[in-house]
Amino acid sequence: MGMGDSSGDFIGGLRAARLLAIIRGSNADDAVATGLALIDEGVRYIEVSLTTPDALRVISALAADGRAHIGAGTVLTEGDVTESVAAGASFLLTPALAESVPFAVARGVPIIAGVFTPSEALAAMRQGATAVKLFPAAQGGPGYLKALREPFPQIPFLPVGGVDAAAAEQYLAVGAFAVGVGGPLIGDAASGGDLDALRARARDFVSRIAS
Repeated sequence: MGMGDSSGDFIGGLRAARLLAIIRGSNADDAVATGLALIDEGVRYIEVSLTTPDALRVISALAADGRAHIGAGTVLTEGDVTESVAAGASFLLTPALAESVPFAVARGVPIIAGVFTPSEALAAMRQGATAVKLFPAAQGGPGYLKALREPFPQIPFLPVGGVDAAAAEQYLAVGAFAVGVGGPLIGDAASGGDLDALRARARDFVSRIAS
C-alpha cells in the first residue's frame, strides 16, 4: 500500500474491490470517524474530498491506520496534488479535466480524471489518466455508460454521482470497473450523523457489490 502502488496495481486492486467510498463532510473529526467505520466494515478504497474541512488531516489519519488505500478527491491544482500526496494519499480523483491530471501523471501518482462526454474520456486517457470518473453519472445512468463503453472498451470507467446500491450493481453489469459511492453510502455520517446506520449501509454495499 501507500505510494508504492503503480497505476496498474491500483486499478487491479480497485477492480477487485469494486467499491470506492467517497467522504465529503463538514467536520474533520466526523470524517475520520466515518472513514474508520467504513474500514472496519471492509471498505478498502476511500476517497476524501478536499472540500471537507481539514481534508489533509483526515487523509493523514486514515492513511496512518494502514488498512485501506486512501485517496484525495476534488484535486484540481498542482498544489492540491503535492499536498494530498504529502498527506498520505496514494491516489487522486478530479471532477474535470484539470491541470492536476498531467501533473500527477508526471509524478507517477494514480489519478482518475472526471469526464462526462466521449471526447473528455478520450482526452483524459491521452493525458495519461489511470482511469476516468464518469461524473455526474446519474445524468446518463447505466445506459449511458453502456453506450460509452462500446467505442471505448479499453477505458476503465468509474461512475460517480448518485450511485446507490441498486445502481451500483447495474453500472458494474454494463462494464464499470468499480463504482464510486458518496451520499447513498455516507449519508450525514461525515457531518456528525449516525455511525451505526453508516456501518449498516456499508455492510449492505460490501455484501452486494464487493463480494
